[in-house]
Amino acid sequence: METSFSLKHTIDQIVKEKGIEKGVILEALEQAVLTAANKKFRNTRDLEAHYNEEIGEVELFEFVTVVEEVQDSYREIDLEEAREIDPEVEIGDSLGIKMEASDFSRIAAQTAKQVIIQKVREAERETIFNEYKDRVGELINGVVRRFEKGEMIVDLGRAEAVLPHKEQAPREVYRQGDRIKALITDIRMTTKGPQIMLSRVHPTVLEKLFEAEVPEVAEGIVEIMGVVREPGSRAKIAVYSHEPDVDPVGACVGMRGSRVQNVVSELRGEKIDIIPWSEDIARFVCNALAPAVVSKVYVEEENRSMEIVVADDQLSLAIGKRGQNVRLAAKLTGWKIDMKSESRAAEAELLQFASFDGTQEEGAEEEAEEVQQEEVQQEESGASAEAVEE
Repeated sequence: METSFSLKHTIDQIVKEKGIEKGVILEALEQAVLTAANKKFRNTRDLEAHYNEEIGEVELFEFVTVVEEVQDSYREIDLEEAREIDPEVEIGDSLGIKMEASDFSRIAAQTAKQVIIQKVREAERETIFNEYKDRVGELINGVVRRFEKGEMIVDLGRAEAVLPHKEQAPREVYRQGDRIKALITDIRMTTKGPQIMLSRVHPTVLEKLFEAEVPEVAEGIVEIMGVVREPGSRAKIAVYSHEPDVDPVGACVGMRGSRVQNVVSELRGEKIDIIPWSEDIARFVCNALAPAVVSKVYVEEENRSMEIVVADDQLSLAIGKRGQNVRLAAKLTGWKIDMKSESRAAEAELLQFASFDGTQEEGAEEEAEEVQQEEVQQEESGASAEAVEE
């Protein structure tokens, strides 16, 4: 066995370096000594181990029952012999006899060491799990350590986390040793210890970046009402100010665009549209379609859909590349959006009026069919977008 100073020093060192509670270590140590002793005595005796703080040693006690006539020499002791140890003992009492530490063999000591190591590992895993379990939804900094089957392993300091391939943003390239900022999305305990999952593509990543960059958001003056992303390409964020004299968009943009530019840099160039939120859904949708200018809005409350009319030269801008702008606007607002140019809307109105009063001219049906075909092609290219309200 170790000297008292050595044992005390070892316990204090484990507590300091591993961040484990002293009680956990002492329990592991007592259990280790008891396990080693039971192995040596083949579980024939009633043993207990207790750490003595004053002398810095684990003491082992053998408990026997005081009897008149001994039947089991391992668990019983006669009254005469018992009173040599404790003069006041009576028949039927349980007597604890301290055993000498020298009774332990080298094998027993090694067994104790292995049990302590295992307990320390279990305690470390539990400590790490408890440290991170309440941090789901937080942004955390780490260092890229290695790659395993497309997954990125990130060193967080006290633990390693996994950034799955599907949670990595397109066109973002990281190398071993690079620093990375990601969102903790989940933590679960496995047989190998706690597994921490990260994401770079979750909408909350954008929200947390703005919280870090914009004091008004962190303080609750400006509230983020919604975020949608196509990671690595474009995002839209709706903001609202609880104070009339604070411009929510201006607060997020910052002086000369400094705040939003910091967020864009962190997301490796992802374009961000900052949109003022409004209770008026028609106005909100118009804001969400920025930078395009909307001419008219037709709302169908029952179907949660809108027909948006824009100037001919604004149509491609409103739709966006491959329908991206209108698609993100629909996701952000939760409404179906159908886009039309002013000329197409006017033609449709004329055809509808002509059909209604019976004065439709020859060839108008063919023209109506051509308009319908163009609108179908427009929808296939992303001109129409539908988002189901969450």
